[in-house]
Amino acid sequence: MWLGIDLGTSGVKSVIVDEDGAVLSQSTAALSVQRPNPLWSEQAPAAWWEATKASIICLPEKQRASVKGIGLSGQMHGAVLLDKTDVVLRPAILWNDGRSAPYCAALDPMARKFTGNLAMAGFTAPKLSWVRENEPEIFSATRKVLLPKDYLRLLLTGEKASEMSDASGTLWLDVAERRWSPEMLAATGMDERYMPALVEGAEVSGKLRRAVADELGLPVVPVAGGAGDQAAGAIGAGVTDPGQAFLSLGTSGVVFAASGGFEPAPENGVHAFCHALPDRWHAMTVMLSAAACLDWVTRLTGFTDVPSALEAAAYNDTPASKLPLFLPYLSGERTPHNNPSAKGVFFGMSQETGPAELVRSTLEGVGFGLRDGLDAMASKPDQLSVIGGGAQSEHWAQILADILVVPLIYRDGASVGPANGAARLARLAVTADSVADVCTQPPEQSRFCPKSNQDDRFAKFRSLYPALKSSFGEF
Repeated sequence: MWLGIDLGTSGVKSVIVDEDGAVLSQSTAALSVQRPNPLWSEQAPAAWWEATKASIICLPEKQRASVKGIGLSGQMHGAVLLDKTDVVLRPAILWNDGRSAPYCAALDPMARKFTGNLAMAGFTAPKLSWVRENEPEIFSATRKVLLPKDYLRLLLTGEKASEMSDASGTLWLDVAERRWSPEMLAATGMDERYMPALVEGAEVSGKLRRAVADELGLPVVPVAGGAGDQAAGAIGAGVTDPGQAFLSLGTSGVVFAASGGFEPAPENGVHAFCHALPDRWHAMTVMLSAAACLDWVTRLTGFTDVPSALEAAAYNDTPASKLPLFLPYLSGERTPHNNPSAKGVFFGMSQETGPAELVRSTLEGVGFGLRDGLDAMASKPDQLSVIGGGAQSEHWAQILADILVVPLIYRDGASVGPANGAARLARLAVTADSVADVCTQPPEQSRFCPKSNQDDRFAKFRSLYPALKSSFGEF
């Protein structure tokens, strides 16, 4: 059996997977995000650790005792700053934090040259530029910078290590060469001493410490390099070869396509990152608020929970032409706008607009934001597998299929994709099993094909951002 741990933004999910790849059990412990200032988004790494332990301990005792290896997945781009004794110096600055936007312009030419990616506020390197100028005492005390899942690795194993897919999102990695970039580190006042060691996702990065193993009811087993959440989701969905792609409906929304090599396209806001397997890369577009928009509009409209909001939207018969348009930029946006100051907007409300209409508009607006990302890619996938906690509504699935104009394939275990992928990477790290045997696509459960044309609505949606951009303010 294999244990996969996924450190998300809203919670830590742990799963146990058997030798046939079936998810036997899963458990989630919730997390909250702190926003002490506009554009800020932070979490306490200590809360990650407590949630990780809680999610593991809730798994069946006999299954935990049979685990042979552990894989890690996690939210990307976060900055965990450690002093010389590995004490956390400040709350972690998260992927959807926009405070470092003013520092991106200076980094962008080098980032394009040495990493093949735009300098975006959510990435790790600009965060350290912000800390260097605004919290100089913290910067001076920093001796190591770890990504979120790699901080968990430190507590689990005592090792400071990362892997290629997650490291790609720091802007410190030479993505083509799969090594730290001295030039990008120097641009933020750092060098390789501040960085963890690099391994591949399916390599062993360390062993579980005895004290931690005893506390969690686990054997002392190897811990794999793992992957950033999206690359881990790809491993769990069997998206490893060129032409394969998936859509992730988590807190953020992602279109992820495996590529035949390193194929940068920074001019379109597309990320070109390492995959979690050696000598493989991928392209990725990111919108910062996807399922997060659904959580938000559910609270806004007073529904008791997300399922009740979805049900109301599904049974609402207001013609689409009379629905407001929703810009889903509640936390700014990456692809294609790269604007942390972009704002959420309902446009075109009337006296007839009610809670159900706002929910429907939100589902549609997220779809339009994803279509913006999909259209930014060099080539459009023939179909998309769907993963993530937001992948549970058939009503939303059909809306998305109509907007994206590609078939959407829902597969077994879609809601545990990254954690499942982490467990698969653990298996690859410990055994001699092949990628082809382990990284298979889960069985198809349902398929949603486009039924109606949404191009007119999409054109109106796309016209709103440039019309309103100047009203969003500067970062």
